[in-house]
Amino acid sequence: MLAASVLSDSALEHYRGGFENPGMFAPLASAALALAGAARAARRPARPASPLPFGAACAVGAAGLGFHVYNVLRRPGGLSWANLFYAAPLGAPAALSLAGLLGLAAGKVGRGAPTLARLPRGRALGLLTAAGLAGTSLEAALLHFRGAYHNPAMWLPVSLPPVGAALLAASATRPPAASPRLERLAQVWLAATAWLGVAGVALHARGIARQMGGWRNWSQNVLSGPPLPAPPSFTALALAGRAALALGPSARQGRDGTQREAA
Repeated sequence: MLAASVLSDSALEHYRGGFENPGMFAPLASAALALAGAARAARRPARPASPLPFGAACAVGAAGLGFHVYNVLRRPGGLSWANLFYAAPLGAPAALSLAGLLGLAAGKVGRGAPTLARLPRGRALGLLTAAGLAGTSLEAALLHFRGAYHNPAMWLPVSLPPVGAALLAASATRPPAASPRLERLAQVWLAATAWLGVAGVALHARGIARQMGGWRNWSQNVLSGPPLPAPPSFTALALAGRAALALGPSARQGRDGTQREAA
């Protein structure tokens, strides 16, 4: 889901930029390969997915972040609010790398690996997802600040996901016996964050409809209006956070002592 969001968003933004740099095709191809790899792994869970498309997504995202930082700094004024508002967005390539990391983590979990990056897999995935939620919310805060928060609903993606990220990180790092209530609260908050991503698409569609010409002038308004593919990234990360909690050490134990994981 995160790869699909990045693919759609990058396609719109880079099309708006006229693909003036051939490197602007790279995130589209990388996100598409990551999406295809994830779909293949979902269809055949018994067969290990290749890590290559997800590793490529991490690399392309890191390179894209460097290009976007360069794009901001080379403009007149350098690191300024105007350039952060209207230059290449810094959060977009980071989301591609995050999609690649989640794909790599899913592959290891599917193979039964007990740890990720030398941490218990639930804790590692929880911390990674919490950081992604916080970063995505920061990107939304920047763009909604550009829009002057003219709609009170614009405060939701900058208030709800950060709390979910904090609850997720706290639940992932606490001992399991000390955090059953915290984990339940985190699950509920992440569920609300997932629905926020769905509602965000509807609100962005309404924002496009309110522009001159509305959806009749979709070829222009989809490019200039609020981005439709952006809100689903909250849904994707919230689902990943719930999966991290299900993989945590507080998951119920089976009779034979093995961990019984939530679906």
